[in-house]
Amino acid sequence: SCSSCGSSRVVRDYELGKAVCGNCGKVIREGIMDRGPEWREYSQEEREKRNRQGSPTTLTIHDKGLSTQIDQKNRDAKGNNLSPSKRALMYRLRKWHRRSMVSGSMERNLTTALSEIDRMASQLGLPRKVRESASKFYREAVKKDLIRGHSIESVTSGALYAACRENQIPRTLDEIAEVSQAERIDIGKNYRLLTRELDIYLPPVDPTRFIARFGSELEISPETRVKAIELIKEAKENKLSSGKSPVGIAAAALYMAGIMEGEKRSQREVAEVAKVTGVTVRKRYQEIAEELGIELNP
Repeated sequence: SCSSCGSSRVVRDYELGKAVCGNCGKVIREGIMDRGPEWREYSQEEREKRNRQGSPTTLTIHDKGLSTQIDQKNRDAKGNNLSPSKRALMYRLRKWHRRSMVSGSMERNLTTALSEIDRMASQLGLPRKVRESASKFYREAVKKDLIRGHSIESVTSGALYAACRENQIPRTLDEIAEVSQAERIDIGKNYRLLTRELDIYLPPVDPTRFIARFGSELEISPETRVKAIELIKEAKENKLSSGKSPVGIAAAALYMAGIMEGEKRSQREVAEVAKVTGVTVRKRYQEIAEELGIELNP
């Protein structure tokens, strides 16, 4: 506290190296040490680059990113090449370091499974949050011993599909099966197993989330895509989407919007993009058109 006024309010000026009373302005102490970083940064990018702390923990790595790594470069601290005996020593250290990181069967299982999730997510272009969710689901399945009797590929694919559903990322089961090494039927079984045993609530997929991607592949204008979204909203208000595949609803809405806006695409083209049959597109669009009182001339 200040010896003059007794105030306990102290202001520290690290540029001048002084501690000053915030009430009367008396210099309480000089030569104080700045315990912050010794560098300056002028942007968030510079601040992150110069930060001394490590990466945040992640569920996508078997040890959550808490382990250390031995660099692959055979150079010392001064940048000089290591001698042959030192290189041989570093090779052995790296080998035993890798073995010590994955010691038990559970860790080996996680290493294989999380790598598979990362591979599939990369091929599908999924964001980081989906990979984290899929890794979380798989870890919980391992803890509950749900993977016994099931292949790693089918369980990881089911977890990835559940993660897409949880984060409202428009990916179909067929798209997951295309990049997976498991059969579609096995992926579906494991997806239902995970949602049931892990008590995962997944909201229904919104058909409008497929419009942007399908419309881009069909080279349809933004105006037509907006019209398709309006049709889907009307269909949902009339309970036409209940019990129907959201992909089929989106495909039918795009087909109808294309006709109404003068950008007609054939049922076959729309079906190929949505990965459904032409019969599905035809049935869904006829149901929507009849219920909403829309007359189309295909």
